[in-house]
Amino acid sequence: MSYKYITTEKHGHILVVTMNRPEVYNAVHVDMHTEMSECWDAFAADQDLWVAVLTGAGDKAFSAGNDLKATATGANTKPMPETGFAGLSSRFDLEKPIIAAINGFAMGGGFETALSCDILIASENAKFALPEVKVGFFAAASGVQRLSRYIGRLAAQEMMFTGRTIHADEALKMGCVNAVVPHDTLLDAAMAKAHELCAVSPSAVKATKRVLNEMMKEDGMQASIAHSRQVITDLSKTEDFKEGVQAFVEKRQPKWVNK
Repeated sequence: MSYKYITTEKHGHILVVTMNRPEVYNAVHVDMHTEMSECWDAFAADQDLWVAVLTGAGDKAFSAGNDLKATATGANTKPMPETGFAGLSSRFDLEKPIIAAINGFAMGGGFETALSCDILIASENAKFALPEVKVGFFAAASGVQRLSRYIGRLAAQEMMFTGRTIHADEALKMGCVNAVVPHDTLLDAAMAKAHELCAVSPSAVKATKRVLNEMMKEDGMQASIAHSRQVITDLSKTEDFKEGVQAFVEKRQPKWVNK
């Protein structure tokens, strides 16, 4: 299957998926969400594919997250797939592991996409943030739920309320990523980990992830992410939401009115 906004390569039992909009730092708009959802559907259905590696095109960005310029122009008005941001954030039926090879900054939905993967390997150049509050949004694509579970609520709240950026070394200390490697060895490290996963029973890995998926449902993550969708819909009706998007496009400081 060919795609417009991502590329895919098969290496034995490993699928490498590259978000391929480097001109906008691999920001994701609605058509790219749909493509990625279709890609993960195909990955799930292919018996010969056991592990995936997800990365971004270019040396600067894994993904800048939501394409705010598309939002500002109305190009993001079509509904997001039920599987969520990048076809992953609301997907709870995929039983194959995905390794995020984070080659640059992962911001907002880009960070949420990485957090929706199973193993996160970061370049030493990687940076992370959930900066949505700076533009009138919040981390509605599972960032609130996943980051608070992975690094603890206090640390996550501080990041989400301020929108501050952390570097790869701090992300490793906090538990946001599994490993940090030299930039030029990132893909090799991710592929090595993928081969390590291919060396064990794929049926056993799928069974393990099936239980993990059910745990996330039972602890309320799935329902909470669905609730986030409703809250972001309500937020989108506020003046601050509109101001945040417009200020971003106009490259100026927003003027908040708390309405």
